[in-house]
Amino acid sequence: MERGGKLITIIAVLLFSSVAYASGRVDTATYQSKIIARDTVRQKDLMDLVHSMLRSGSSSHKNDSVGVRPVVSMVPAVGYALQSRMAILLSGNMAFRTGPQSRISVVNFSTAYTQNGQFTLPLLWNICSRNNDYNFVGDMRFYAYPQSTYGLGSDSDNGQQDPMNYDYFRFSETVLRHVTGNLYLGAGYAMDNHWSISHQTPIATGFPGFSNYNTATHTVSSGFTLNGTYDSRDNSINPSRGFYAMYQFRENLRALGSTSACSSLVLDVRKYVRFPASSNNILAFWSYDWLTLGGAPPYLDLPSTLWDANTNAGRGYIQGRFRGAQMVYAETEYRYRITRNGLIGGVFFVNAQSFSAAPGTKLQVIQPGYGPGLRIKLNKVSKTNISMDYGFGTQGSRGLFVNVGELF
Repeated sequence: MERGGKLITIIAVLLFSSVAYASGRVDTATYQSKIIARDTVRQKDLMDLVHSMLRSGSSSHKNDSVGVRPVVSMVPAVGYALQSRMAILLSGNMAFRTGPQSRISVVNFSTAYTQNGQFTLPLLWNICSRNNDYNFVGDMRFYAYPQSTYGLGSDSDNGQQDPMNYDYFRFSETVLRHVTGNLYLGAGYAMDNHWSISHQTPIATGFPGFSNYNTATHTVSSGFTLNGTYDSRDNSINPSRGFYAMYQFRENLRALGSTSACSSLVLDVRKYVRFPASSNNILAFWSYDWLTLGGAPPYLDLPSTLWDANTNAGRGYIQGRFRGAQMVYAETEYRYRITRNGLIGGVFFVNAQSFSAAPGTKLQVIQPGYGPGLRIKLNKVSKTNISMDYGFGTQGSRGLFVNVGELF
């Protein structure tokens, strides 16, 4: 079985570190002072290591100096994804402030062509208003994306692989308004468009896969969303304490061009505690539920493994391994330091996912995942890590999963 994951070169990682640095929710100078106060050993990151190899002495990170004038970075890179094999990438970001006291706004952009003939072009933005009263979050992407499916439900077999091919365009925009404290509420619009959908006949017959659900070659899901977030984390990139909760209710309407009228709900809840309390080790909890409330979404818009917003829910399995009308997911991860200077750390994670088949059916068997991981500090100011995990699942599923930043 092809193993899922994301692996990029150091060049690309260094680029994305600037994205992670810019998207932190807390003031970096204040946060760095808390780190220094807590740790008597000077903290180091990957740039310190590179700097020490190139010249004597150690490098220093400057506190956030992004202003209202945009700062643009672009870099070419070569990467590898286990569902795509080799990839050539051109990635970049633009960071700026809309006002002197506003949080940093970020626009991320990249393009890639892979050995499997996949082409991706995502553009994501998170823009804060001048006084932080509003937050504009958007996502626009185009994929030419060959990828296999394994049918519906979580009680499927690896041998039921059904290679698919399709083109995909997504657009979403959400406007959130500050209500009180850490609470933001808002609304938005989202559209997912798949076309030129094709697939091969599954190896085994009688399996409730794509051909049994819907054989349409073009599907659209278009609808309005109601959104809310509560975020008390000390750092959104690599939290050491706090609580995060998000909900998104989505109503796809035929009047807006949807193939079928349907509604869904996403609930994302996370909690972080120090364990032991006197240490820098973190026990993190994550619950992610993606539920079809009514109607029958197009096959490729059904909840699926590693198809959450950040493609992280389901380490141990390839993207799209399980799919169904209902997805219930939970994960626990223990994060600990290996070196006192924070350069190297480790994790161990355990997760579980369960899917129903078609709408109206019950949840099926729970599929577990687990594994160890390594963390390398990329940016000590923003606390951005390079995350490298080796995940195991059932039926011999396993693979390397590499990311920039913590997975949740």
